[in-house]
Amino acid sequence: MSQLASSTSLPDSHEQANWLQTRPGERCLIRVPAADTNGVYSLIEIVSEPGGGTPLHVHRNEDEHLLILEGTGRFAVGDKVFDAEAGTMVTLPRNIPHAWGNRSSSTLRIAAIAYPGGVEEVLRVIASGVVDLPALAERFGVLAIGPTPF
Repeated sequence: MSQLASSTSLPDSHEQANWLQTRPGERCLIRVPAADTNGVYSLIEIVSEPGGGTPLHVHRNEDEHLLILEGTGRFAVGDKVFDAEAGTMVTLPRNIPHAWGNRSSSTLRIAAIAYPGGVEEVLRVIASGVVDLPALAERFGVLAIGPTPF
């Protein structure tokens, strides 16, 4: 069984080194970078502890398709707020404000596909701790709008 499909598998030491701490209580693993798909898409696994999530933001260059692997996520997409359980796919279209968060008491695991790929590189920048929001917006087309709306 693949690492993506099994939450009970322990990652090998190489994979552990590649997890990015993007926010307190949240880590990401770039499973398929855009460089491996000629920019067509990228695939990121996200693990979020209770209380974690993203601020409200907009992607100008890509759509995101999130498959909930484990737990329940809360989403804001445009003017809608809803919960999505394991097995649900949520599409976050480009140019539509969105956010997600873990408002449950258990771990949330998400497989995120960005189409086209490339925006996964913003995760490396965020994990480095040097976050200049205007520069990120300019370089990656991701604009922070405000706090999580739920």
